[in-house]
Amino acid sequence: MVNYHVYYTFAGVYVYGGEANFSLQFTTYQQQAAYHIVGEGKTNKFFDGFFKVRDRYESIIDTASLQPFRFSRNILEGSFKLSETVWFNQKANTAVTQNGTYKVPQCTQDVLSAIYYSRNINFDAYKPGDRIPFNMFIDDKVYNLYIRYLGREIVKTRYGKFKAIKFKPLLIEGTIFEGGEKMVVWVTDDKNKIPVRIESPISVGSVKVDMMGYKGLRHPLSSLITNH
Repeated sequence: MVNYHVYYTFAGVYVYGGEANFSLQFTTYQQQAAYHIVGEGKTNKFFDGFFKVRDRYESIIDTASLQPFRFSRNILEGSFKLSETVWFNQKANTAVTQNGTYKVPQCTQDVLSAIYYSRNINFDAYKPGDRIPFNMFIDDKVYNLYIRYLGREIVKTRYGKFKAIKFKPLLIEGTIFEGGEKMVVWVTDDKNKIPVRIESPISVGSVKVDMMGYKGLRHPLSSLITNH
């Protein structure tokens, strides 16, 4: 599990506004080995009065191909509410929602599996500025997206200082985040590749997300230089 604190700009100053948690467990799905990934985010009581967020995302993905079997999300973002489930058929290349069955390309990701996919990219095979394409199914549509690799650098977070890999994912415009290459992500430059900082403009102001704690990592956190 990895825990994050979310900071919003407030009068030009970043103020703690909520938290997010990501967890991964081994499971089986239709007699196949799988990862069960859960991502949850919520604002604190103060920011609930401005823009309340209560989001929960779940994905079950194939341990071999890292492709999703099932994806669900339950979202409350301000006045916007959404609850949906998507079933992926990897053999037929389809995605099934409550609105119908949709043809999707091979290796199509959902929101959570795309994060895990990005953590397993061999960035040594790319140079700064390169785009790494992938497809994502969301809102009953297939989007042709990419990650733009920006290189390696030292990043200082509230948890500590890390050797990090830096990239920008191409985002779809939503209720919180703006579309385009505006979000910047730093992941640890080690075998874990866990995000330690995310920065992005949002619908009101901007947001900064810092990793604040972890447990159960598969590999040593060798990218950590100093701990606060």
